[in-house]
Amino acid sequence: MDDLAAMGLALEEARSALAHGDVPIGAVGLVEGEVVARAHNERESLQDPTAHAEVLLLREAAARAGSWRLAGLTVVVTLEPCAMCAGALVAARVARLVYGADDPKAGAAGSLYNLCADPRLNHEIEVKARVEAQQSNELLAEFFATLR
Repeated sequence: MDDLAAMGLALEEARSALAHGDVPIGAVGLVEGEVVARAHNERESLQDPTAHAEVLLLREAAARAGSWRLAGLTVVVTLEPCAMCAGALVAARVARLVYGADDPKAGAAGSLYNLCADPRLNHEIEVKARVEAQQSNELLAEFFATLR
């Protein structure tokens, strides 16, 4: 599966978050092009501040791999990860990150911070940005428009 197809699945996951009032962010994990994990934001449904799509995805991928070291994993997510999620990706030794929309207010993969490519940390992640960014931005804009 290529990055574009994987982002399509991540967008499907993001739409699933709408069913329980969560911010529509979805993520898919790939190993050698095969889906090994899928997740979406569940902060509202779980009442857990750490229940971001990326963190839930890492938990599922690690459980399936039987290891916290996820060196062969590509994470595809609809929004640039925040500092918590980018830090978790680095800690898990994720190989690649592909994301949709930039997050200038909280992004930690190049917009506000760049934890994925900080040489002071023990691991760096290859990052591919703005894949299907318009679709990700539109989904988020529609969600936040309904809150106003």
